Amino acid sequence: MTAFRTPQIALTSKAAPFAIRAERAADVATREALLDACFGENRHGRTCQRLRDGRAPAAGLALSAVREGALVGTVRLWHVSAGGRPALVLGPLAVDPACRELGIGAALMQQALAAARARGHAAVILLGDAPYYARFGFTGEKTGELSLPGPFERDRLLAIEFQAGALDGAEGMIVSTGAALSKRRVDRALQAHAA
Repeated sequence: MTAFRTPQIALTSKAAPFAIRAERAADVATREALLDACFGENRHGRTCQRLRDGRAPAAGLALSAVREGALVGTVRLWHVSAGGRPALVLGPLAVDPACRELGIGAALMQQALAAARARGHAAVILLGDAPYYARFGFTGEKTGELSLPGPFERDRLLAIEFQAGALDGAEGMIVSTGAALSKRRVDRALQAHAA
C-alpha cells in the first residue's frame, strides 16, 4: 500500500514528492528516533502512551511517510474500548521538523482515516490540538464523558465517527483492547530504539 502524494506547495529544489506506505520492520529505529525528536525522550510517560504500551497497532493502520528514501513521518492507530464502544486511538502523528511545510502530516491523517474507514472501524479518538484536527472532522462533541488513564486536557480529547452514533452515550475510561505484542517483538523494538 503505497500512495504517492504531491505536496500542496510549489516544488522547489528543497521540496520533493513523498510516498505514504505501510510501516515496515526496518522503519522501527528511525520511527522511534523521529518520535523522540518530535516529542522528547520523555514521551513514554505520556498518558496516551499507556494505551499503546505492549500492544500492536491495528492491522493495516501503521503508516510511514518516505521522502527521498528517508522516513519523514509516521502515524499509527490502536484498538481501544471507549466506555464500552469499540474505537481506535490515533497517535502519535509525527513529521520530521525539516519537512513540516510539505503537507505530510495532513496526508498521513487523510490516508490513516481513509484506511480505518475502509477497514470498517466506527470511530477514531485522539488527544490533540482541536484547531488542527477539526479540518479532518474531529470534535469534542462525543468525548465529554470519556476519560484517559492519566492526566489530560479535556478540550484536547477529540473524536470522529465513521458510523453515525458509534460513540453515542460513550462514558468511562478508554482502555486498550488491541493484540498484545509478543515479548520478542517488544525486545526487538527496545533494541532498535536503543541503537
